[in-house]
Amino acid sequence: MNHRPEDLVTLFNTLFRKSRGTELVRGDDEPEYLPAGVAGVHAQVIFAHGYFASALHEISHWCIAGEQRRQLPDYGYWYCPDGRTPEQQQAFERVEIKPQALEWLFSVACGSRFHISVDNLDGGGAIDEAGFRRKVYQQACKYLDEGLPVRAGQFLDALREFYGTGPEHFRQWREQHACLAGQQPGAAHSLTTVSEAYDAIS
Repeated sequence: MNHRPEDLVTLFNTLFRKSRGTELVRGDDEPEYLPAGVAGVHAQVIFAHGYFASALHEISHWCIAGEQRRQLPDYGYWYCPDGRTPEQQQAFERVEIKPQALEWLFSVACGSRFHISVDNLDGGGAIDEAGFRRKVYQQACKYLDEGLPVRAGQFLDALREFYGTGPEHFRQWREQHACLAGQQPGAAHSLTTVSEAYDAIS
């Protein structure tokens, strides 16, 4: 399957440029969010170096940011760069669970590979990489069971339609990673409820 960032730009901007005053922009440097007024007429979600995965990650952050946060550059957060202390890394991982859970679901909808990002090579990596992955997976399952944030659900539907993915892809994904939830592959929960929950949020 061909994964072109230009397709994500088209899908996002068709959905949200007019309805939310926000556009996805391919950047040449680090990712950034600029609110309307700072960026121009529309707010801009800028992803890094034209990378497909970076676009999905930055869209995920935007889908979670509330209205007040979206009025501020980079949502009002100060980004602590690579080389974080254990305490800083723990805080980073805590706020990354939800956006990376959405990014993982977006990746499933695209049929693309997802990589957990602890983003701290110079600081010793993750505090507990296996535990972080488990929390991200559990949050993704919770989104499937209970519903995604509104904008995330709209974007997921657009990805599903464009890439031709459906409930069976999410059933397979959930079964493949069932060990992260303490389940055995093929467990009834992983095969039945995800289909019903997925249909309910479609």
